[in-house]
Amino acid sequence: MPAVPAPTPLPAALDNPAGSAFTLIFTTLPALLRLSCGLVAAVVALSVRTPPVTTALLVPAVAVLTVWACWYAARALRHGISGPLVVGDVVLTTATCLAVPVLVAPEVLPGEGSWIAVLASTTVINTQATAPARWSVPAGLLVTGAYAAGTHTAGVPGEATAHAATLLVQVACTALMTGVMRRRIGRADRAFVAQQRLARETLAARTAREVERQQNRDLHDTVLATLTMVGLGAVAGPSAGLRERCAADLRTLGALAEARSLPQRPTPLDERIRAALVRLPDLPVTAELTSCAVPAPVAEAIAESTHAALSNVARHAPGATASLRLDRVAGTVVVEVADDGPGFDPTAVPAHRYGLRESVRGRMASVGGRAHVTSRPGGGTRIRLEWPGVD
Repeated sequence: MPAVPAPTPLPAALDNPAGSAFTLIFTTLPALLRLSCGLVAAVVALSVRTPPVTTALLVPAVAVLTVWACWYAARALRHGISGPLVVGDVVLTTATCLAVPVLVAPEVLPGEGSWIAVLASTTVINTQATAPARWSVPAGLLVTGAYAAGTHTAGVPGEATAHAATLLVQVACTALMTGVMRRRIGRADRAFVAQQRLARETLAARTAREVERQQNRDLHDTVLATLTMVGLGAVAGPSAGLRERCAADLRTLGALAEARSLPQRPTPLDERIRAALVRLPDLPVTAELTSCAVPAPVAEAIAESTHAALSNVARHAPGATASLRLDRVAGTVVVEVADDGPGFDPTAVPAHRYGLRESVRGRMASVGGRAHVTSRPGGGTRIRLEWPGVD
């Protein structure tokens, strides 16, 4: 047997889903880029050791840079890229660029393809992607200046100019791209947070309205129905029946409050409907009730909708006979209330009338059911309640 759908929970508060995705992407990619370039650079650097490359300096430098690349990647993937990690990367790259004359052979410098050229490009790109522009742009200029100074000292001014220009373009393009993305993502996150807030407020208002409607139904079907009978003159004086009806109303309201405070469990619907019939002792009803168990809120809604339909017969069709049937049809709980009273035109019911609209249709809709009303003047009335939830 399927359970009654629980009230829709409030959406979880997510402050910056787009920003979180941006941070994840621009943490993973720089980490992998630094690791892959660090490992490839180590192999390339050690493969060319012609003078004036000093092996005694090259090997320790490559070892430090390789260890740094591995630690950078591991730290970034596990904890994210922090300011100290960016600073350390820039400092090591700057020092390496200044040491170009003793780490790279002059013949491999032209063409912007040396391992230090790749290292410098990787650093300026990663820095723009992982740090605010007010820090990343000066850091990129620092690396660019260090590379230009190192290659110029190595006696290759053409390479100093060419790759320095490339580094400047990389700084500008990457900073511009990440800046635009951060602004767009910030706007998207602010719009998302505003939409979440609106959704929570709407859901809270809808929940409050549903509670109010439920309270109105309960009052309409008990206390207000009794007062209406008194106001219409149905009770001429002191009446034992009126006292019993008032006592039944009190018991019903107490039972409803208690039922809502208890855990939801399957409830015999036929028994709940019989209890509702007891509250209408003066109405002759022919009842055929098939044993049927449904979740407690559904049993309450169907039983109270049935009581509301029968109360309408007692109020608006005095002297009419009524029939009540509970059955299961193809897995659907079906309750039919029929009477041979004067009937009415459902389309002509004023909008302010509360009975069928809320006490029957609204109550059934609140548990995923529906109600069909068939009537015409002089032709009696038939109300069919359906809840499509029984296996």
